[in-house]
Order: sequence, then C-alpha cells, then structure tokens
Amino acid sequence: MVEETFNQMAEQEFSRSSAAVDADGAGSLIESTYGLLSSDIIHGKYSPGEKLKLQSLSDNYSVSVGTVRESLSLLVSDGLVLTQAQRGFRVAPMSIGDFQDLAKARVLLESSSLRDSILLGKDDWEGRVVQAYHQLSLAEKRLQADPVTNFDFWELRNQEFHDALVSAADSRWVQRFREVLYKQAERYRRVTTSKRANPGITVHEEHRQIYELAMGRDAEGAVEALSTHIWASFEFMEKSGLLIKDQGTE
Repeated sequence: MVEETFNQMAEQEFSRSSAAVDADGAGSLIESTYGLLSSDIIHGKYSPGEKLKLQSLSDNYSVSVGTVRESLSLLVSDGLVLTQAQRGFRVAPMSIGDFQDLAKARVLLESSSLRDSILLGKDDWEGRVVQAYHQLSLAEKRLQADPVTNFDFWELRNQEFHDALVSAADSRWVQRFREVLYKQAERYRRVTTSKRANPGITVHEEHRQIYELAMGRDAEGAVEALSTHIWASFEFMEKSGLLIKDQGTE
C-alpha cells in the first residue's frame, strides 16, 4: 500500500508538470481550480464518497467543464478523488485502512527528513523551529479552548511546525512527497482532533517532546517521538470507532 501511495504521487507530479506548461495559460487556471477543490474536499465541503458533477463544479467555480475535468485528474493523482469508467468522479472515501497506510508513509518520509535536518541543520534551522514551536504553542491554547472554531488556525501553525522541523533536509523529492501525504492526512486530523479529550493539551505534549529532543540534537529520540505522534491519531481513530468501515462506498 505504501508503494502504491508513492506511485500515485509520482503520477501527480507528471500531471501537474503537463498542466504547468500549457501554452495558452490554461495550466494556471487548472492549478487554481485544483487548489480550490483540494481545499474544499479537505475542509469537508464535499463528503467522502460524494459524486462530483462536472457541470455543477463548473458553475460553482466559474470555470469551464474542461478545466474542472483536468483539475479533478490532478486530485485523482493526489488520492483525494476517485474515478471509474462511465461513472465519473467522486470524493475518495475515508477508512481506517487508508489512514493506517498514510501513517506508515508519513512516518517513513517525515522521520527521514527530521533525522537529516537534525544532523544538517544550522542556527537558521534552529531559529525556524523555535519560532514555529512558539506560534504553535499559542495556537494549542486556543485549540484547547474551542477545538472546532480554532482548528483551522491550529492546523496552519501545526503545518508550519512540521515544515520547520524538516526544513534542513536536503532531498527535494522527499520533501515534496511528504507535503502531499501531510495534506492527505488533514482530513483525518479534522476528525480526530475535534473528538479527542483535551486536544490542545494532548498535542502540545506530543509536540513538546519532539521539539525538546530536536533542539537537543537527539535525532533518534526525536524520530521516535515523531513516529509516536503520527501514530497517536490513528490509534485514537481506531479505538474510537469513528471509521468502522469505508465511508461513502456504494
């Protein structure tokens, strides 16, 4: 399953490159529509398994049906949208199995990037991590007070912290694939974070451990803490029964 995930990401990069070189400028419009659709799917505007009708999306985003189709093709490569012959497009279901596969792939790539960053990072890397951690800590206080209202703000700071941690890693491709997996996992984080008891306190403690070990240049300890952090959301989802079976399947 992890190998399939990497294959999908490689296909995505090829599709996006093709769109970007479109001579008449349609590529930028496709990318823009792709970004809007991706965000709306992640934020739950379209439910897991929901059919995506080309004409309706064309009207909603004020673009041509052709642009919508190309944008959805990019989302298929991302794994956020599925397509079947003669049955059109639909939002990818959410399932325990998919979440587990995402966690495995994230641990693999993010651990590698974190280890490299700790070994290679200089003062500027430490500065980025310190600043991102401070901002995240403030966001986690707000998350604790109101998980639903403050999730988007926290999610932004959470991503900034994770990005800062691995920002000294020297593999461009690993970083790019890691970003795709992180975005995929956001749909699941939205479910788990809002349902966990004391989410702000819980995630802050997990992040504090990663931060302190990273700043102490304990690469293996930080990687272990990061792995525990990533798996914690999956374990909560599995035990909670929030996703007993695939959502949106027919």
